[in-house]
Amino acid sequence: MKYEDIKDMSADELEKNASQVQAELFELKMKHALGQISNPLQIRDKRRAFARIKTAMNSKKVNS
Repeated sequence: MKYEDIKDMSADELEKNASQVQAELFELKMKHALGQISNPLQIRDKRRAFARIKTAMNSKKVNS
């Protein structure tokens, strides 16, 4: 998920996306702790996606 795609979303869409990505990140971390994840780089990708969403949310809050 690129920032270009995220910045045009509404605040409600960003909130929904943030909670979804955060849940996926939690699941990936749990699987990694149990040794069930095949590619641990997925954790980094989800963490960065969550940061992009939070950045877009903060920029919308500042510009409002």
